[in-house]
Order: sequence, then C-alpha cells, then structure tokens
Amino acid sequence: MDALLEIPTQVREKAVTKAQFAKIHIEISNVCNLQCSFCPVVERKKGIMSVEDFEMILAQVGPMAEQICLHLMGEPLLHPHIGRLVDICEAKGVRLFLVSNGVLLKEKSTETLLRPAFRQLNFSLHSFKDNFGDIDPTLYLKKIFALTERAFLERPDLYINYRLWNLADPRGSSAGNMRMLKAIEEQFGVAIEVAIDVRSKKSFRIKNRLYLHWDTEFVWPSMDLSEQGNRGRCYGLSSHFGILVDGTVVPCCLDKEGVINLGNIKDQPIETILATPRAQTMLKGFKNGKLVEELCQRCSYIDRFR
Repeated sequence: MDALLEIPTQVREKAVTKAQFAKIHIEISNVCNLQCSFCPVVERKKGIMSVEDFEMILAQVGPMAEQICLHLMGEPLLHPHIGRLVDICEAKGVRLFLVSNGVLLKEKSTETLLRPAFRQLNFSLHSFKDNFGDIDPTLYLKKIFALTERAFLERPDLYINYRLWNLADPRGSSAGNMRMLKAIEEQFGVAIEVAIDVRSKKSFRIKNRLYLHWDTEFVWPSMDLSEQGNRGRCYGLSSHFGILVDGTVVPCCLDKEGVINLGNIKDQPIETILATPRAQTMLKGFKNGKLVEELCQRCSYIDRFR
C-alpha cells in the first residue's frame, strides 16, 4: 500500500529517478499463515510461483524497477525456495523489498533477509495481536529484534520498518499494539509519541535505518462496494504495478483478485501489456484526475493521495 512512502522523502526522490518504476510487486505466493481482519481473504486459486516463472518474470521487469517487492498478497516467507529467488535477484543485481508478518522468522530466513539483495524489510507487527489475541508477544518480538540488531552491524544500509497500525484506535483494539510499542521503546531506548496525526506523519525514526511506521486501516477496493465517483489520482502504472502468482499483470497492489487484468506476462512481453489501450487509458486518466476503471471508482485508498 504504497510502502515506498515509508522511506524518507529525500531517499525516495533519488530512488525514483533511477528506473522507470519505483517498485514492481511480484507475488511469489498468495498463501498466508495468518488471516488478519484488516487483510481480506484471497478468493483466487492458491499458488506458489515456480522458480522458473520467477526467473522469467524478473528478466523482464528487473531492469524496469528501482526495487522488486516480493509481495502482493500472501506471506513471502512461506515460499519453499525463497533462497533461490534471492540468488537469482543477486545474480541480476536486483534490489528487493519484502513485507512479512514475521511469525515464520527463523535462523535460516533471518540469514536470507540479511543478504545484500534486500534494500528494505517491513514487519507488520499489528498482525500478531490480530491473530493471537492476548498471547505474550515477547518471543515473537525477540526474533525480529535479533534480526534488527544484526542488521545494524552487518547491513547498516538496510531499511527496516516496524508497522504498527491503529495505535490510537478509540475502539480499544490498540491495547496489544501499545504493549508492543513499550517493548520497542525498551529494546532501543527511545520514547515514541503516540498522539499522532497519520495524515501528516506516518513514521518515527527509532535508530539508524529502523523506523516505526504507523497508519490506520483502510477498506480494500472491491466490486461489491458502491461507487465513490470517477475523479481522483493514483500512482498505479506510473510508480508501480503488480504481477500476481499466476502471471496476471495488475495496475496496483490493491487489485488482489486481478479484476483489472491487463494481460499475462507468461503470454505477452511486459512492454506489450503496459502499452495496451486499457493500461494506457488508465494511466492517462490518473494523470488527468479521472478514474476510468470501475474498481478504481470503488477505491477509498485514492483519498489518501488528495
């Protein structure tokens, strides 16, 4: 959900100038080990991308992107050959971005995530309480803290974001998040202000390149929702796009079901897909403040770009 915004502005502006797209999502798996209330169920056929398909896709989109995000839906650490995928990326000089709930973090996956190919790691800490209630998160956080401390020494260039949404949720669901916040403060010796306005500030630098990223939940766009109008702008197809596990190309990371199917990269080159009338009409519409696709007309996330 425009996770690029979690990198400091001056770094982001420099990054975007290096490639045609700031970020391209490759969904290496749409299977997840959790079912968070803020993350809708994937209705598509479950799958894990083969190493061969990933290598073919990366050969096409790698040169186009400042970084490749190994995520759209699903938990990337569930991929049985994620180490081989990273091998391929390192061989091609591709920088990686990964979003994980962190529950599956183990010694082997920690070694993988500290490899040079990774530029940024996001850990969605709010997913823990959402799935495990009042269970003590100490052991869960211990693994993430250990990776972070190693990164300070071995990968000082690596950006790490702890995502902790709904810190000030009036419904009371923030209690578990506050417990995590206290653990973060104690671990890194900082004091974090929670009286925040997420419209003006979304992150707090904890130490080195470690940030706490806060936000509020949002409603995922769906054809089942009512139309909100046809005016608005989006960064889809200009700063990023996505490729689902079966090769379907979508304009943004919120099209979780491939409603806006621009083509399949297994059947057509990515340049051909991005040049199709549907893709170009969408892109032109965004630049002119017009939402031409029905799914976009039902997307409340676009309000954040106003």
